[in-house]
Amino acid sequence: MKDKFFNYIQRLQDTITSKLEDVDGLAKFKEDIWKRPEGGGGRTRVIENGNVFEKGGVNISGVHGKLPKSMQAYFKVGDVDFFACGLSLVLHPQNPMIPTVHANWRYFEMYNSEGNIVDQWFGGGQDLTPYYLFEDDAIHFHKVCKSACDNHNPEFYPKYKARCDEYFYNSHRNEGRGIGGLFFDYCKASEMMSMQNWYDFVTEVGDSFLEAYMPIVNKRKDLDYTKAQRNWQEIRRGRYVEFNLVHDKGTLFGLKTNGRIESILMSLPPHVQWHYNHLPEVGSEEEKLIKVLKTPISWV
Repeated sequence: MKDKFFNYIQRLQDTITSKLEDVDGLAKFKEDIWKRPEGGGGRTRVIENGNVFEKGGVNISGVHGKLPKSMQAYFKVGDVDFFACGLSLVLHPQNPMIPTVHANWRYFEMYNSEGNIVDQWFGGGQDLTPYYLFEDDAIHFHKVCKSACDNHNPEFYPKYKARCDEYFYNSHRNEGRGIGGLFFDYCKASEMMSMQNWYDFVTEVGDSFLEAYMPIVNKRKDLDYTKAQRNWQEIRRGRYVEFNLVHDKGTLFGLKTNGRIESILMSLPPHVQWHYNHLPEVGSEEEKLIKVLKTPISWV
């Protein structure tokens, strides 16, 4: 399964980066192949200063070795080996009318001293972080997510949508990072779902990413915006940074397994602002967004 999924994310990385370059029309992804001393490595691709994307990364990795002591305590296991692979992407557009997007699809195995698999699971999801709320964009994104889920189990979308709202939440701000999407983790074999079934589900979600996001990019990329709207985008990006550095489990795992720092922190935007006690104007489009982030709603 690990080879099958790793081959899949390599192909998906090629597909997504090619499409993003076509849409941007100026910038190209720069590729960085890296090795992890303890075992494995990855292929980082970063795009910067384009017509559409100010900064973005579409990264894959496959790492293995002894599970660090810090992660043994987290997973409540003893001295085991592990293998983890996944694709992680974040795109920060220039235009504040286009939302930032994040997605991740991953697979994990643990082995005993004889090299036998003692645990394995899939995880992942995709979520949208707008700066200005276009309800038809939110509905489109969630409809694509729901469609991918419904092909496997009608209970998946409401379940994983709720988990996304719960997970991508800045508890220290009492607001969501964005308007959600899907979040699932520890998807293991059961009477209802084999590992092949989970593979089929996760890869369908991965394949749906471009359908979910690119129509929004194409619709909004040529809209005019003001300096004030750009400032608002950078202030909201600060909340994105806060989540990734304070709450994100993927960032924590990468740091504690001696992951590549440049790839782990690729998700951080290049231009960010923090204003003391900044509040949007009452009745403004900015306040409209904050109200939704305070109280998640059902989009489909």
